[in-house]
Amino acid sequence: MKKKVMIGMSGGVDSSVAAYLLKEQGYDVIGVTMKLWQDDEEYELIENDGGCCSLEAVEDARSVAQKLDIPFYVLNFKEVFKEKVIDYFIDEYINGRTPNPCIACNKYIKFEDLYRRARQIGCDYVATGHYARIQKDEETGRYVLTKSVTDKKDQTYALYNMTQDQLEHTLLPIGDFEKEKVREMAKELGLVVHNKPDSQEICFVKDNDYANYVKRHSNTSIKEGNFVDTKGNVLGKHKGIVNYTIGQRKGLGIAFGKPMFVIDINAKNNTVILGDNADLFKHNLIATDVNFISIEDIKEPIRVKAKVRYSARPADATVYKVGEDKIKIVFDEAQRAITKGQSVVMYDGDKVVGGGIIESSF
Repeated sequence: MKKKVMIGMSGGVDSSVAAYLLKEQGYDVIGVTMKLWQDDEEYELIENDGGCCSLEAVEDARSVAQKLDIPFYVLNFKEVFKEKVIDYFIDEYINGRTPNPCIACNKYIKFEDLYRRARQIGCDYVATGHYARIQKDEETGRYVLTKSVTDKKDQTYALYNMTQDQLEHTLLPIGDFEKEKVREMAKELGLVVHNKPDSQEICFVKDNDYANYVKRHSNTSIKEGNFVDTKGNVLGKHKGIVNYTIGQRKGLGIAFGKPMFVIDINAKNNTVILGDNADLFKHNLIATDVNFISIEDIKEPIRVKAKVRYSARPADATVYKVGEDKIKIVFDEAQRAITKGQSVVMYDGDKVVGGGIIESSF
């Protein structure tokens, strides 16, 4: 019997070509789009933005499935998406942190809930259009997540939470291709999405205005507070901590006579701490909610290359276990704007060692 795979189809070119490749490889492919959007006006506003949460995405995915002659379904994930992604996103901003909702979505929606539903109907695998690769290390017996062939599009940073079981039952067909080749294949196949632009923004936030979104959907009142310097001196008033993130210089709404940057946010005191660019550089961070992939755990310090945001270059560092599910990473060279709530991901060459959520830096 053919192995059965359920592929999440976002209506974009990557998942569309992934579905084609799986069919070509002989799998019994089922296409699904996850209904994530909520039933209120806010979400109706974004139905035509072309992102992976939009209604337009469903029609694009359905069109591709028809072209490929594979069954297609829309599955309702809106409740778990609201709880695990939207509510988390809002809570993090309220607590002075800067979350990465795409990482939460991959962890809880695509590779947990979608995987669970796929297994319920007898699928052997789930698949997505992520640029990454999964291999088995014959020496250790562990499944490893490795970078895609193209560093420019590599998405392993957003997948570091995957478990061994999930990796064993996940297929990532486009990890071996450059983006240009993927678009070329889509065009040759006559897929309507071949020149569809990549989605850049968080799918559920209109116009990328995070602060306004949090204000509208939070039960907490967003209060003004003080800008302070590193010594606690009051410099002026801020408009509410949800409007700021570490490293921010523009949009502070106040002139200081020299460039000033957000270097920390204290939700407890409702203060935003400002300083010079030099104050943004830190050698150390603490990360929690740690997941290891290429290794089971660490007992002794290990050397890695680590990146503190999706767009950062991996930098040389040493990792120490400092508690249950907690690590300290010490960088050889100070890193700029290490941000609470973002993820740090560790690499050994092309292999993902693991990652965690940044709790603090110093």
